[in-house]
Amino acid sequence: MTAMDERPVRADDLISEIEGHLLAEAARAESRAAAEAFAQRLDWLTPAERAEVERLYAEDHLSLTRQAWRHIAGRCLDLRGEYEDRYRALRQRVLAGGLLAVAAVVASTTVVLATR
Repeated sequence: MTAMDERPVRADDLISEIEGHLLAEAARAESRAAAEAFAQRLDWLTPAERAEVERLYAEDHLSLTRQAWRHIAGRCLDLRGEYEDRYRALRQRVLAGGLLAVAAVVASTTVVLATR
C-alpha cells in the first residue's frame, strides 16, 4: 500500500484508513473529556489521584467504545447477510415470474397461430 510496496494505492482504501484514524482519535478525545468531567466532580481527590482516576476512567470508556463498535460492526455484517439473502430470493422470484410470463406469451401465441 506504500510506495515501497510498489503496489498501487487505492483512494478508497486510503480514505477508509484515514477515516479510521480520525474516528479512533475522536473516541480517545471523547474518553479523555468524559474522564475529566467525571474527575472534576470528585473535588476531594489530590492531583495525583485525580490523574489516576482520569486515566482509568478514560481507559474504561475507550474499552466500552471499542466493544460497542465491534458489536455494531458484527450486527452490520449480520444485516448485510440477511439483506443479501432476501435480495437473492426476490431476484429469483422476479426471474421466475418473468420466465413464466414469457412462457405464457409464447404458449398463447402458439395457440393463436395454430388455430389460424
